[in-house]
Parts: sequence; structure tokens; C-alpha cells
Amino acid sequence: MSETVRLKASDGHELDAYVSSPSDEPIAGLVVIQEAFGVNRHIRSVADSYAKDGFLTVAPSFFDRIERGVELGYDAADLQKGIALVRQINHADAVKDVGAALGHLRTHTAKKCGVIGYCFGGTMTWLAATRLNPDAAVGYYGGYIANFAQENPRCPVMLHFGTLDKHIPKEDIDRVHAAHPEVEIFWYEADHGFNCNDRASYNASAAKQARDRSLEFLKKHLGK
Repeated sequence: MSETVRLKASDGHELDAYVSSPSDEPIAGLVVIQEAFGVNRHIRSVADSYAKDGFLTVAPSFFDRIERGVELGYDAADLQKGIALVRQINHADAVKDVGAALGHLRTHTAKKCGVIGYCFGGTMTWLAATRLNPDAAVGYYGGYIANFAQENPRCPVMLHFGTLDKHIPKEDIDRVHAAHPEVEIFWYEADHGFNCNDRASYNASAAKQARDRSLEFLKKHLGK
């Protein structure tokens, strides 16, 4: 079952969020953080897929601070709009929006809650892990994580990257790993966005392997 709800961040900002519920009692809660394309069909499908695995999922609309109702595709025009919107987002405000989503989950389940994010969401996953209190965090190809490498995660973290991704230099991630050797980092022979089956860079084998690892990790740290 899915629905759209309205969340309130700690600064009073109200934002929409897509919520997908499992068929049975949730094993845990999971915040799903968007790419630079809004809470679009792909992000909703990610939320739905983890709901099928037993998580109560919530995907907050980070663009609501700039423009409400944004849902983009993957052509050149939408890509440029998405990049422009992401550049207007204040990271500290976005962390508040993740906090609102975690608060919603904890209101609706007394169980542990994690965060998973992609691209822009991968960076926000790292900031959620270092600035908030999730119980586990999984990030995919977060391009600006290295900018915050000095921040210390408060929970177990797993990160996924593609060796063919020209947007994220490997030396940046090596710096993150050197600072935080406990963080699980995996590399795939794939490009940026390899998890998204609506993008030309989709890599089915890499996506499956990363998701299998992510699901095992989340169940380990968020389960009973």
C-alpha cells in the first residue's frame, strides 16, 4: 500500500513524502533519498521494492523547499533542471528533511530505522549518518561525500560506486575509506546511476549485486 503524506521538518518547513508499506508488520523503517530527479517513478519503485522486503519506506521530496511537485525524467532538459535544483539545496536544510522522514517512521514503528540514497541521495545518506541518528545507512554513488570526509558516522555505513563513473574520482573515495576504514565500500564495473533501470547507464548485474548486499546489510543492522 502506498500514499503521499505531509511531513514537517524541525524548522517548520512542510514537505511531501511518498510512503510505501509492507503487507505485514514492518521489520524496520527505511528513508529512501532521491536522485536529482525528484521522487519520480524510479524512486517510488525503489521504495515499493524495499516495502516488499518488509520495510516501511518513506521517500521525502527534497525539492519542495524550492519547487513543489517536481518529478523529472532522464532526458537532457530534465537533467539540467535537476542539477539546477540540487545546486539550490542547502545541505543543512536537507538534513532536516531526512530528520522529518526518520521522525515519521519512528512514529509509525517502534523498530529501528535506516537510510538509503542515490546520487544526491548518496551524499545525503552520508550526512544523515554523521549528523542524525539512523541505525544504518547505505549510499549509492554520492559525489560529494569526500567533501564531508572529516565527519564521523554514528551508525554502520555501506557505500557503492562504479569504476566507470567519471563524476566521482576514486581518490576521493579512497580518502573517505582512509578516514573511516570501518565503512564498507564496494566498487562495480559500472557507470554513474547504474542502479536506475530508467537510465542508459543501468547495469543489471551491478544493480542486483549492490542491492543484495544492501538488503543483507540493512536486515543485519535494522532487524531484531
